[in-house]
This record gives sequence, structure tokens and C-alpha cells, in this order.
Amino acid sequence: MSSPNEAIIGLNNEEYRFPVRQSTAGTLGIDIRQLHSQSGALAYDPGFLSTASCQSKITYVDGEKGILLYRGYPIEQLAEKSSFPEVAYLLLHGELPKADDFSTFSDVITHHTMVNEQLSAFYRGFRRDAHPMAVLCGVVGALSAFYPEAIHIHDPVQRMASCHRLLAKLPTIAAMAYKYSVGQPFVYPDNSLSYVGNFLRMTFSVPAEPYHVDPLIESALNKIFILHADHEQNASTSTVRLAGSSGANPYACIAAGIACLWGPSHGGANEATLAMLKEIGTPENIPHFIDRAKDRNDPFRLMGFGHRLYKNYDPRARVLAKTAAAILDKTGANNPIFDTARALEEIARKDSYFIERKLYPNVDFYSGLILSAIGFPTSMFTALFALARTAGWMAQWNEMITDPEQKIGRPRQIYTGVSTRDYVNIENR
Repeated sequence: MSSPNEAIIGLNNEEYRFPVRQSTAGTLGIDIRQLHSQSGALAYDPGFLSTASCQSKITYVDGEKGILLYRGYPIEQLAEKSSFPEVAYLLLHGELPKADDFSTFSDVITHHTMVNEQLSAFYRGFRRDAHPMAVLCGVVGALSAFYPEAIHIHDPVQRMASCHRLLAKLPTIAAMAYKYSVGQPFVYPDNSLSYVGNFLRMTFSVPAEPYHVDPLIESALNKIFILHADHEQNASTSTVRLAGSSGANPYACIAAGIACLWGPSHGGANEATLAMLKEIGTPENIPHFIDRAKDRNDPFRLMGFGHRLYKNYDPRARVLAKTAAAILDKTGANNPIFDTARALEEIARKDSYFIERKLYPNVDFYSGLILSAIGFPTSMFTALFALARTAGWMAQWNEMITDPEQKIGRPRQIYTGVSTRDYVNIENR
């Protein structure tokens, strides 16, 4: 009989005992690091659906109950009451900052927002129609050439300096990617504005006329950044940790995370939602497309509904639903895409097909609508996601570097190829 702190795994008529790792919330874990050495077998888990690659104190998700916590704080409270820089501080340091600490942190971030002028020259190497995520991958990775001291990842001062630089410069780099794509001059940061307000100005202002930050839009984008700041060990976060496990510099690790986030199954979901709404066209076409979605033989899929983790309502979507309504009321008049989105949302809340399968509108449904209404092209959606997720990536990377159990990532495999065979000369094949 096993104790509460161990699990028994039976294999080939043998029993193997492994310690159990308790969690403060959610699922416990079976420590199977010695599985192979003891039994000669490997755990097979495509997609790592049942494998915990680390212990973390940063973010907790309970998909069944629709709960998302940053360092123990409900996401709903943070989105309504906090600011993105304050949440970034929380993720990095584990506690909400006191007034003096936040003042110092904000000052450091504010005075790191400019990028080296030589970095600006990198943009001219890209085509004007290059996807912003391609630009972000290249430019963020290139930051390591400007801060060679970042290779000292075991120096806590250098680690935090890298965290500050990336948090500060991502808005500038993302805004420059947008400006380059539309042929407009780069806009330098304005230290008198908030983190989000400064980003909006760098993105949408032009030298020929003054730009005023709309408080409603600033608040909406602040919420989106907070809601996307971290989400446990998702694909891009795991990529950052895996890259970091080799000792790579943080700029290379974040560039790797950006590359992973670019995938349509991850960061591109809200972009796909807008594409779907454009395909539907107008509200009267919705019943036809819902029928197609219910047909398993039809390739059409409704994007922006349901979530791999959340089997209940996505708590992030609940926050953005009211914000989306306010933004659309302000900016979305006479836009058929927004009309279609509202009609589809209403139908999904009442249709038994959606209700029985718990296909609630998720965060991508609302964030895509909000970003589009603000004026961002769909190609910028994933870049904005990357900007926000940098806070979580840096917190996760920093936690991993200081974890005494951290090792270089090296997943194993179940080999299914051809067994040993002899080489045959080409004339005899």
C-alpha cells in the first residue's frame, strides 16, 4: 500500500514507487524523474497534457471553475483596479508594490523606453509588408547585440535589468513595426504618458498634428494587456523556459517565445476570429454558418468560442465583454463586422448547441473586436499579445533561472523508425 506522499506505478509485473508533489491549489503531481532509470520505461505524453515541466508560483488556472489567478490575485480584480505595469511588477516580484517601490519601478521602465538609433536601421532591412511578428522576432533577438552583458543570467542585477529593458522597449518596438508597415515615421516615446498611453501615441500619432489619448481606449487596452500578461505553461511560455534552460540570453528566449506565439493555434486566435466574422459578413448569414459549424463534415469552425483549458466561462472574456460593448458603442457604428459579432454572441448565449458544449465566447472573441475597433490591423493583434505576454515570459524565465531543480530541457521520445540496417552502395540499391 502506498502512503499519501507516494504513488505506485505497475509495469511488467513490477511495482515502482514515486514521490507525490503537493500543490497549494489544483492538481497534485507524481514525480516520475526516476521512472526511466528505475523501470527502463518512458512516460508518453504528446502535447504534455499530463506532464508538469516545473513548479511555479506565478499563475494558476482552474479551467473547470473558470478561475485565473496572478500570484493569488483574481484576474477580474486586477483588470478592473490595476494597471499593466503594476501587474508586471506583481508577476516579477510576487507581491503588489508599495507606493515607493512602484514609483521606482515605473521610473525605470519609463526611462528605458527608447531604443538605440542603430536598432532603428534594422527595420529598413524588412519589406514594408513584412508581418509585424516577423519584425518582432528579428528585432527583439537583435537586442542581445546591444546588451552583451545580458549573458550573465546568474547575476540577479543583470537579470532584472533585462526584464526592465524588455518590458520598456516592447511597446516601442511594436509601435515601430506598425509605423514601418504603413510608411509613417517612427514616433519617439513620451515620458509624460502612461505605459499604455505612450504606446497608443507611438502607434497612432503623426508629426503633422497633435494626438490625444482617449481614456476609454487607454483603459480597454490596459485591460487587454493585463488579461494576456501570463497564462501558466502554455506553448510560448514553455518555449521561453526551454530556450532559457540552455543558458541562452533573455532576448533570444523572448524572441523564441514570440516565434511560438505567432502560430494561429496560439496567439493568432483573435486574428482568426476577425477573419471568421468577415467570412460570415452580415447578421443574416449567421444561421447558415452555425449550421455549417454543427456539421462535423464541414471544415468551417466558429473561432472565438470555447477554450482548451476553460470548461466554464473564460474569466478574461467576462472582463472584456462590457469593455467591448463600450468600445463598439463609441467607435463601431455602421460596421457590419461588429454588428455580426454582437448578433453571433447573442445567438451563442441562447443556442442549445453552444450551451451544452460550453462554447462560451472567449477572450479572443472580445479582444479581437476591441483591437479592431481601436484601429489596429489584424496583423498587429499577435504583436500586441506578445507585448503583454512579455511580462509573464520574463517572470517565468526569472523563476526558472533561480529554480535549484532547473535542468536543460531534453524531452525523450518513443522511437518508431526502422531498426538497425546496413548501408548499401548507391549502385546496388
